[in-house]
Amino acid sequence: MQNEEFRKYAHQLADWMADYYQEIREFPVMSRAKPKDIFNQLPENPPDQKKSFAETFQDFQKIILPGITHWQHPRFFAYFPANVGYPAILAEMLTAALGVQGMLWQTSPAAAELEDRIMLWLREMIGLPADFTGVIQDSASSATLCSILTAREQKTGYQSNGVGLYERSPFTVYCSTETHSSTEKAVKIIGLGNHYLRKIPVDRDFAMNPDELRKAIETDQRQGLAPLCVVATLGTTGSTALDPLEAIGRICQEHDLWLHVDAAYAGTALLLPEMRFMLQGIEAVNSFVFNPHKWMFTGLDCSAYFVKDPGVLIRTLEILPEYLKTDPGDRVNNYRDWGLGLGRRFRALKLWLVISTYGVSGLQNIIRDHMTWARELA
Repeated sequence: MQNEEFRKYAHQLADWMADYYQEIREFPVMSRAKPKDIFNQLPENPPDQKKSFAETFQDFQKIILPGITHWQHPRFFAYFPANVGYPAILAEMLTAALGVQGMLWQTSPAAAELEDRIMLWLREMIGLPADFTGVIQDSASSATLCSILTAREQKTGYQSNGVGLYERSPFTVYCSTETHSSTEKAVKIIGLGNHYLRKIPVDRDFAMNPDELRKAIETDQRQGLAPLCVVATLGTTGSTALDPLEAIGRICQEHDLWLHVDAAYAGTALLLPEMRFMLQGIEAVNSFVFNPHKWMFTGLDCSAYFVKDPGVLIRTLEILPEYLKTDPGDRVNNYRDWGLGLGRRFRALKLWLVISTYGVSGLQNIIRDHMTWARELA
């Protein structure tokens, strides 16, 4: 494809996207495809000869589009919000065009420094204390995995990355019975084992019961196990329950446990000052994550992860082969060591466009309307 052909089809796709959003309510919310419907319409072998983009786009409309469940449909109410605003779509177009790999400051200074600034904006926007430092992750699942890894390394004096966990008492991790499945996946990936994940009973509002948490921790201690961390949730997936951070935080401080908060779902509500009661007890929290791609119109994927001590996170995840050493060194943030992957998309760009285009007050007005409508329907 040459530049002029690219220009032609880019304009056509922009028109198609605008038409799609104009007409989206005419589609069925959920795809009516049966298993293998899409698969069986696709060629068994890859095409040996090239096809024009126009032909392939016709296949997209004929084969792929009928197999799409329309998450942006006004009548889509499944799972959780996943709203995409127009600024985020435009930002994704720019991101794809630039093709940035943001693993190091040097590989794109603007990507790193925009992320630096945007995370300061977000911290202020949701009312987190100034001793939190932020980084963008692909998902809250990845952030939770990083958090439990960091807790493990800190607890072992940064030894378990080197010698493993073979000669020590098993660690135990605590969450509620309503906690997202990513916590269980994380303890399995890290090697702690889901046998040592304690799912704490909840109260009548589906929030973690602090008394039951304390009992579980003390029982494990008496049995010679090593309590490691607690994952509390603000906005559980099944019931939007709010775990009591203040009570949980006191227990974590008493027993020297890491406290991670998964606010992936409800965290965007913290844009509203009147919702910041949810942060009562935040001073005991070690790490915190919320997903702008759920309720802040940013689109998958974009998860905002905050830590009290970024040095602990970096020390847990950093690896520095010769080919990644650069002149700026510690004077800049090289975000390759702040998450699981070396490769990093330029996610800060869409957050910047969303926040700049809507403005903080505009985002607050929309979220406030959403909550008003939800109360009226409740």
